[in-house]
Amino acid sequence: MEKKKRALPQTHTNVVPMKMDATFFFEKAVQSMDRYHYDKALKYFRRAAEYEPENAVNHCNLAGLLSEMGNYEESNRILQHVLDQIDPAMTECYFYMANNFANMENYESAEKAIVHYLENDPTGQFLEESEEMMELLSFELERPAKLSTIKSREGLFEHDRARALLEEGKFSEAVRILENIVKKHSDFMAARNNLALAYYYMGHFDKSVDMIKQVLELEPGNLHALCNLAIFYQHFGDKVALGELLEVLRKTYPFHQDHVFKLATTMGILSEHDKAYRLFKRLLKTGEAGLDPCLFHYTAVAAYNTGRYAEAERQWRQAEKFDPTSEIPKFYLNLLNKYKQDKIKPNVSYHYHLPFEEQFRGIERGENGLPEHLKRDPLVRSSFFWALRHGDGDTKLQVIQAFALIGDDEVKDSLTQFILEPGEDDYLKKVAIFVLRSIGVREPLQAVLEGKETTVAPSPFAPNLPVWDRKWQGIMEMAMRHMARRYDMVQQYDLQTLWVEYLTRVFPNVPKMAKPEGWAAALEYLTAKMHRRPITYGDAAARYGVSIATVSKNAKTIDEACGLREKMAAIFSKFAELDSSHES
Repeated sequence: MEKKKRALPQTHTNVVPMKMDATFFFEKAVQSMDRYHYDKALKYFRRAAEYEPENAVNHCNLAGLLSEMGNYEESNRILQHVLDQIDPAMTECYFYMANNFANMENYESAEKAIVHYLENDPTGQFLEESEEMMELLSFELERPAKLSTIKSREGLFEHDRARALLEEGKFSEAVRILENIVKKHSDFMAARNNLALAYYYMGHFDKSVDMIKQVLELEPGNLHALCNLAIFYQHFGDKVALGELLEVLRKTYPFHQDHVFKLATTMGILSEHDKAYRLFKRLLKTGEAGLDPCLFHYTAVAAYNTGRYAEAERQWRQAEKFDPTSEIPKFYLNLLNKYKQDKIKPNVSYHYHLPFEEQFRGIERGENGLPEHLKRDPLVRSSFFWALRHGDGDTKLQVIQAFALIGDDEVKDSLTQFILEPGEDDYLKKVAIFVLRSIGVREPLQAVLEGKETTVAPSPFAPNLPVWDRKWQGIMEMAMRHMARRYDMVQQYDLQTLWVEYLTRVFPNVPKMAKPEGWAAALEYLTAKMHRRPITYGDAAARYGVSIATVSKNAKTIDEACGLREKMAAIFSKFAELDSSHES
């Protein structure tokens, strides 16, 4: 019997071809690494890099595995290839290379790589790890790392520096840094707020308000901006706008401690002392005071200004406990005791220093110039910068003299700008130029004098003299040296002006000056007389070691040439008018 052939059942299979690409080999490499098959993983990562040679990530994966296996040199060769040939902007390669160099104990190369990473990487992905490595390298190399900046923290780093400058009262330098930060990081609100404050301290009110409004456009509820705007409204006397903003601030209860502190100090400045008191007490209860006597002082002031005198005394006692060498808590405790019986007590300032009238009494008496702490005090400095832009003539003159006692770069910048202002008085500008010279500015200065821009040479300002003789300079400097401690900056400037005027009037017939001391003594004598300072020919002669006759003769020569007698008579007449008006 013939066997029947059976048909095999048909099977339908879909064969999917294996796609051999970079992704496939990457996944195989990861699987091998999970199983600790590093040799296989290495092979697969190499294949992935071969399939996509322009993909920097594949090469970095290969370099990472080589590093894991201890093949640091090969790893660095691949990383350098990525930087040289594929993607120079892949700054994390420097971080990986630094790790490899450190593992090879090549600390110099590790430092170079990690510094390059920190100074050029914009994201800061490995910032924390990099800082740990910097500590290790500093220990191994026995010196600090040569790091100039951290790019990923550029804004924060520079902002901290700008804040420190603001606290030191160095406003124009802070402005330069903050303007640069805002330009690069337009959403950096803290930088914008501090820039607004810096503008305000320098008297640039329009700029300060404009910056605050920019902040509030970007972030309408920004508390620092709202507080600053309220202070600006108070300064400008805009009672309506201030009242509306105060309603908002009175109902504000911030969560973050720095916001609590900002609102508390603002409310104190705005004379909202009860709100300030409650906020300062909140900070004390949360332990934010630490050992800071300032916060105890702020709380004491708010308590005092709201009639809580026992609480004010308690808080000033705390400030005294934590700041035992300071005169500030003692001063306010004595003040509290002084006004204890008075029904109406004057308000006191929140600033943690002695009232300015106390500090300036010594200055007015000429005792030791301007104290160092006042030179650095941002409130004092901002008052000076504000007054130079917005004060009356007498105030500006006082500020220019005070600047001579400070004499730092900030002062030089401010006075250099002042002498270029077309609307300022020429006499004030000339005093400012004199101060600039006295604090060491020797290069030619640009100034607007008599309505024209002019270059002021380092020698005394003598536009009508074709020459300036070294002997004339020596006589003037001799007089200035003798007068330095006893005469203020305006009086010294007037001496210089008198000398220039005399030489201008008699030129070219300038007399022979065989005895410079006699001419210097005459200049001091005449300057003292102009300013109603007590002096005799004998006083001047003794001071300079010359005869009374010499001083008298030279003084009369200068007097006749310059017509001083008439000028002084006019000045004395003016003083008499002022004196009589005060008496009536």
